[in-house]
Amino acid sequence: MSLLLRCSRIVNGAGATLPQHGVLIEGEHITRLAPMAEFDGYTGPDRVLDDATLLPGLIDCHVHLCFDGEPNPGEVTEKMRPGAVAVRALTNAQRSLCGGITAIRDCGGKDYLEFAARDACNRGQFQGPTIRASGRMICMTGGHGNRFGRVADGVDEVVKAVREQVHAGSDLVKIMATGGVMTPGVDPEDAHYSAEEMAAGVAEGHRFHKPCASHAQGTEGILNAVRGGIDSIEHGIFMSEKCIEEMLERGTYLVPTLAALKHILGAGDTGIPGYVLEKAARVSETHQKSIKMFYEAGGRIAMGTDAGTPFNHHGENAQELRYMVDVGISPMDAITFSTANAADLMRLEKTGRVQEGAVADLLVVDGNPLEDIDAVADSARHRLVIKRGVAVHASPGDSAAAVTALAAAQ
Repeated sequence: MSLLLRCSRIVNGAGATLPQHGVLIEGEHITRLAPMAEFDGYTGPDRVLDDATLLPGLIDCHVHLCFDGEPNPGEVTEKMRPGAVAVRALTNAQRSLCGGITAIRDCGGKDYLEFAARDACNRGQFQGPTIRASGRMICMTGGHGNRFGRVADGVDEVVKAVREQVHAGSDLVKIMATGGVMTPGVDPEDAHYSAEEMAAGVAEGHRFHKPCASHAQGTEGILNAVRGGIDSIEHGIFMSEKCIEEMLERGTYLVPTLAALKHILGAGDTGIPGYVLEKAARVSETHQKSIKMFYEAGGRIAMGTDAGTPFNHHGENAQELRYMVDVGISPMDAITFSTANAADLMRLEKTGRVQEGAVADLLVVDGNPLEDIDAVADSARHRLVIKRGVAVHASPGDSAAAVTALAAAQ
């Protein structure tokens, strides 16, 4: 079956705006993209999208499906039964899809329980985004993420830990280069793994064709990760000019996760541990300055939210685009970072762009996000989410019959 979307405006994910174009979907793919006039005579099922913008589905490169945005997510998750954690991971993935996120990268779960959600969604057994998962975060003794991570010290043990993630079926390797905000007793500015440990872990991941991501907040830890060949720096709070220079030279991605600190600091006195609030307040301004500096230098950025951290809820991921624009990123670039760039970082072929041959993962929003980023950042303004050519969510203003008809057309 085919479906033609008649679009008043397309933002294609690769920096271009296409007015008055049609998108023909056949099965799971876009088979034709052309000016509307070229579809004169088309008699199949169609839908007119007036005063709306069609975009690629958004892609979030940093979430934690096992966490649910509680004031202290680790403490809550640690007390849950394994089955409950697995169900929660699936529920959070589905919430993200309804919020316009058609692909996600889980950057640290609990005992591989999130793999059940990943496999069920990727097989199509349950409706959900495309998921890539890192398995257990690799950290030093007492390091950031040690509650659920794989603790490893020394080059040999780090290499072994990477091999365990590969054996478990991880899609990427996550290595903790520095301290962080959410772990008591550690400083975000401190480097944790040595340069040698980082380089060995990344090399082993790459040897088995796994991309590698590093939680890296302090300057020295960022440099250790970048020099070790890491594919993406997560957070990047204390980036120096030297960090930026070396990241540009190597083409290293930055995944900013502005939402994490934003939601912690916006929550007030709501049960978030005091050490978390103190560290978040200390690093927030520096974080925003670092992201802006990296952007202005022309660095490669991919969207990520850290969804699952305190009051940073799955399904509200799109707010990250607003936060990016708030620090000086243009609306068009924020969209590109959340679609094409994110797809490239996650190695998702034929995804993240509205083009012929691409997978039909699409988002339709009311209005023009290039003029008002809230058109995409506010999920209440999402008119339609399409995953692999099938309508999976519509705005409250859309009739159930319209969604049913669209899905049936596939």
